[in-house]
Amino acid sequence: MKVIVLGAGVVGVTSAHQLAKAGHEVTVIDRQEGPALETSFANAGEVSFGYCSPWAAPGIPIKAMKWLLMRHAPLILRPKIDGAMLSWLVRMLSNCTSERYAINKSRMLRLADYSRISLADVRAETGIAYDERMQGTLQLFRTQAQLDASGKDVTALAADGVPYEVLDRDGCIRVEPALAHVRDKIVGGLLTPKDETGDCYKFTNALAKKAKERGVRFAYGTEIMGLDIEGNRVRGVRTNRETWGADAVVVALGSYSPLLVRPLGIRLPVYPVKGYSLTIPIITPARAPHSTVMDETYKIAITRLGDRIRVGGMAEISGYTNDLGLARRRTLEHSVMDLFPGGDPSDASFWSGLRPMTPDGTPVIGPTKIAGLFLNTGHGTLGWTMCTGSARVISDLVSGRKPDIDATDLAVARYA
Repeated sequence: MKVIVLGAGVVGVTSAHQLAKAGHEVTVIDRQEGPALETSFANAGEVSFGYCSPWAAPGIPIKAMKWLLMRHAPLILRPKIDGAMLSWLVRMLSNCTSERYAINKSRMLRLADYSRISLADVRAETGIAYDERMQGTLQLFRTQAQLDASGKDVTALAADGVPYEVLDRDGCIRVEPALAHVRDKIVGGLLTPKDETGDCYKFTNALAKKAKERGVRFAYGTEIMGLDIEGNRVRGVRTNRETWGADAVVVALGSYSPLLVRPLGIRLPVYPVKGYSLTIPIITPARAPHSTVMDETYKIAITRLGDRIRVGGMAEISGYTNDLGLARRRTLEHSVMDLFPGGDPSDASFWSGLRPMTPDGTPVIGPTKIAGLFLNTGHGTLGWTMCTGSARVISDLVSGRKPDIDATDLAVARYA
């Protein structure tokens, strides 16, 4: 079949690579001049198969009100007259129950664990390198209340068979020796040892080259104008250059996916939540992390990428804006320098990107009511974590095969 993948971020490129492996004639269309130049460009670098949780959780509404008053707030809300924003916020709040959290967490862990296996297969098959490390994620707690509250995550991890270890202060230092310099600032942590780290931009570009070798065509610098629909079937994609015919189309446009499918009557509850990152050169290796440390207080990930530290996090709900706020940079600097003063933030690169978030945390992967039109989007902060598993699922569905994991509750129909 002729398959068009819309979007050349990590989700789109992994989808294209998998579809080409399945024997399809694949074209990727993207407005940028190369792969991974938007949300995939400078994300936090953590591949969090175990540290994988929906943002909508019990207690979050109260926490959110407190966060909004913090100087270094992990959440920033800039309300505006926007029906999509209001609808998304209401739906997210409706998922902040113990019952919904358990369902959503289980879905996410199922897909994340499948992605863990799939990413290992991609590495073995292609041999690509991307500053990868396999040393786990340490969720770091500065207060006893945070450590106590981790019980719900431990329960979910145990139920799904995901390895974990609850650590005291000395245990955290054993995993991340540089924390010995700040031992009085921490009380414990939750280690998910199967987690990995890596540079998403490097991975996506390397895999795009492998996809080209398989015959995938990339149309960069091309604006997507709309979908060509005949009856109730997709027939192609209209661009600013030409109309591309297709037997199937996979929409992997991140936060922009709902804008494309809305004229077709498909209500996709994906909304942009802006995140920020700093990339800091390491000056003192002994004061830098070995892998990923998630600072629970500020919801910031501090990740070792070769000779760099990637500091990423925060959630700014402000629509489709991508400005760089100085206050957000100060929060990133505060978190990393408070724990790992082994880099020089004055020489850091500052970046922001729009994460495509669903109100329940689970991405949307699967068919739509339009025949031949598929969605692979809404991964939020976990596109890098879930991309390879998502690619296998969407490739199987496009090819008419049953995926290796249950994907029935991943499609957009779950919101009907």
